[in-house]
Amino acid sequence: MSGGVRSSETVWSGAGSGCSAYNTALSAQSTFNTGCAKRAEADVSAVADPNTGVSVMYNGSWYIFGGTSVSAPIIASVYALAGNGTSTTPNYPYQHAGSANFFDVTSGSNGSCPTSQWCNARAGWDGPTGVGTPNGVGGF
Repeated sequence: MSGGVRSSETVWSGAGSGCSAYNTALSAQSTFNTGCAKRAEADVSAVADPNTGVSVMYNGSWYIFGGTSVSAPIIASVYALAGNGTSTTPNYPYQHAGSANFFDVTSGSNGSCPTSQWCNARAGWDGPTGVGTPNGVGGF
């Protein structure tokens, strides 16, 4: 962010990605080239890098936090604000991907994988960032 305006996003090198060995693929994932027989991870993304995370004041001092402890509550709050509690909720971001509802993260990598979309950012769905970061609650 620069002056409160989103400037760019890139994959955090510490982000996880890949295919679930257990969870069935979401029906809406079939329109994306995930390369996974089961559910692909991740679905969506939020700030994760602890070096560029969110600032938090604790006991009078400022700290920067990132990772799942920051991104999971952010995504949970976006779902809550959207008010979409139906059984189709997990598919919802995939059904609204590529629209103004998400910022598509298209640069960076979190490592090397047998299939490049699992570790490398690209247009559309990719393993490290899913369908992107929220641009409001419309994708949820």
